[in-house]
Parts: sequence; C-alpha cells; structure tokens
Amino acid sequence: MTSIFEPVLADLSERHRDEILAAFAAVENSPEPVPEAVATALRDATLRRSLEEMLNLIGRTLVGVGPDRWTSGYRDDIAARLTAGGRHALPVTDRAVLTLVLIHSVAIPRTEGTLTGDAWVEGTPTPVEELQRRTQLPRGELRQSLGRLRAAGLVRVVPARPRPGNGPPGARGQQGTAYLPGPQFHRLTEAARRRLQEELILAAGPDTPLAAAIRRRRRTREPGAREPGAREPGAREQHSARGKEHP
Repeated sequence: MTSIFEPVLADLSERHRDEILAAFAAVENSPEPVPEAVATALRDATLRRSLEEMLNLIGRTLVGVGPDRWTSGYRDDIAARLTAGGRHALPVTDRAVLTLVLIHSVAIPRTEGTLTGDAWVEGTPTPVEELQRRTQLPRGELRQSLGRLRAAGLVRVVPARPRPGNGPPGARGQQGTAYLPGPQFHRLTEAARRRLQEELILAAGPDTPLAAAIRRRRRTREPGAREPGAREPGAREQHSARGKEHP
C-alpha cells in the first residue's frame, strides 16, 4: 500500500510515516468519526496535510465532523464522476426507503425549525410504522430494505420516541423501533450535504417554487442542465415508492 503513497511519505521520518498510516487506516475504516485524541496525525496540522494528500491520491478527502473529529469521504469531483449518467450503487427500492428516512428524520424537522445545522446523522427518529404508512411496499419488503440499508451504514436503529395520543402512559414504553440516517452520512463533504438537501427538495416537491429556484441556480452553473419541471434521476422511483407522501 505504501508504494502508492511514496510521493507523500518519502521525506518523512519513520515515526511520522507510521502515525500518518495509522490515521489513514482509522478514518477509512472506522464506522464513526475518529477523535483527534486517538491519532497524532489528526491533531498535528502538518501531518494532517500529509494525510489529506494521501487521501487525494485515491480520490478521497478528509472530512471534519465537529471541532475535533475526522473521517474520510469521496472528493466532490470523484463523487460526481461516479454518479454521472444516473448510476447508483443502491437498488431503486433501497433508494426510495432511504429517501423516506432522510425526509422524515432530517428534511422535515429542518424546514420546521426543530433541527439546525447541515449534518444528516441526527434528527427525529422515524418509526417503522410511519415508513409503512408512507410507502406502497409490502411490510416484508420494507423491512428487508431497511436491513440492507442498516448493514451498509446508511440507517441506524434507535428507540421510537413516544408521541401524543399513542395510548396510555404504560404502553408508551412498548413502542417499536425507529430509524435515523446512519454513520455513512458523516462522510459527506459540505458540498455533498448541500446537494443532498437540494435533491430531497427536488424529489419530494419537484413542482414547488423552491425546486424551481434550485433548477434555475443549477442551470447558471452547469451547461446543458435539465429544463424547468424536469425530474432529477431517481425522483420518479422515489415518488412512486412514497405513495401517500406529501411533505
């Protein structure tokens, strides 16, 4: 592995090489962001620059999570190349279910002002019953999709929060599980988080004024962009799977 990174590591001492390689392995393989306290190459700005150079060699970049935690993700240009032409790593069903979780756990609370910031790993847990109500998928297929998304780190299971009118107080502790976006969303760059917010608006409300504004802004930046009213790739499948969804 080190031969790939020799241009970065060649002039470093053996100790610094080991520290950078250890930090590289940590940010690439840890499911959660890595605290600076456990990796010298994350605390030291000079070593961190070398780590960033290593990641850039393989199309990755260092992503800060809060004031003192780090992970890695695809560079924006590489992510654009990987998704060019509408290619997706997830099946249509899984994309649609993931979109539901993102909309109900993050996008809606954010538009209502109950969630701030641009992170996508926190929010209001969405109960599986709510997902079932909002989709046309059979219950078994929905649970299989959630299982695949959980295995990929794209959703995580949390206790469902009690809601008003959900039965007597003694029964509230018996509520089922709920879902939030998973730790893979820590790996999104700032630009990727912004694009995700826009994609959800285009998928959930393609005919809204906000969606029209997003399409206009994109046309000014990217020659050959879609005409107003055109759906983004995957939006039709997501809309179909949502069924009764009208955020």
